[in-house]
Amino acid sequence: MSGLNDELNGIICVNKPAGFTSFDVIAKMRGILRLKRLGHAGTLDPMATGVLPVFAGKATKACDIIPDRDKVYEAEFRLGLVTDTQDISGKVTAEKDPSGVTASDIEKALGNFRGDIMQIPPMYSAVSVGGKRLYDLARQGVVIDREPRPITVYSLELLAYDSDSCTGKLTISCSKGTYIRTLINDIGEALGCGGVMTALVRTRACGFGLEDCVTLEELQQLADEGISAEKYLCPIDRVFGDMKKIVLNPHQERLYRNGVRPDISKMRYSFENGEKYRVYAADGGFIGLAKADCEAGELSVYKNF
Repeated sequence: MSGLNDELNGIICVNKPAGFTSFDVIAKMRGILRLKRLGHAGTLDPMATGVLPVFAGKATKACDIIPDRDKVYEAEFRLGLVTDTQDISGKVTAEKDPSGVTASDIEKALGNFRGDIMQIPPMYSAVSVGGKRLYDLARQGVVIDREPRPITVYSLELLAYDSDSCTGKLTISCSKGTYIRTLINDIGEALGCGGVMTALVRTRACGFGLEDCVTLEELQQLADEGISAEKYLCPIDRVFGDMKKIVLNPHQERLYRNGVRPDISKMRYSFENGEKYRVYAADGGFIGLAKADCEAGELSVYKNF
């Protein structure tokens, strides 16, 4: 496969297996693809599975500028327990009989967790406070006060609940930075019995779904057969699909590629000051992102790929 993956520039969506950190997936893929330039979007906890967009080659330039698009999860939970990690893998810190809780009670409690809410990040998280990761402090047995952070829960629905086992499943659409295990912990607290997350699947992220994903095993099989992973490669511009599209004519393209800022008054598009746009070459190839400066009447390069 020597030299083959020099051409891999784009996004490979991996269905992350349980037990792997997001960084484990990147390390594994470096070995499979024989490619160093890899990055990922949207960290998943080790116990979680599902959509993990992995950026390859030139696409890694997009990792830090991906639009904050909604993420969707399916989460399983169990009532009656509280753990230090807020999921079933942690140390049990409290137990209470949840047998009196009904599906109707849960439905009623969910109403307080929809929309714009404040959430305190868990101690077992990568959030940094005073230059230290919370999970490093937690592993030392240290618990500190954390500032609540704003998140948005766009939808939160109860898919199933078994009153005998006190277990159920939720589907959640939420903003970046939402901790699902904390959401379940807080719902359990609101119900007065506690609750822990027992399983988590991310079904959508960065505009990709499970249907777009490939497994590490499938990628390994291609590598073993000497076949490029290009068939699983999604174009870089897909993550910027919500931005308006601009196609340059050959003259504008030549100027733009040479660092000259095109005069937007001579372009057939309407622009909003400060807005970002997807820029394409005359032949339809994706060049990158541009930012409009309506006061100067110019279109400047924001990021080229």
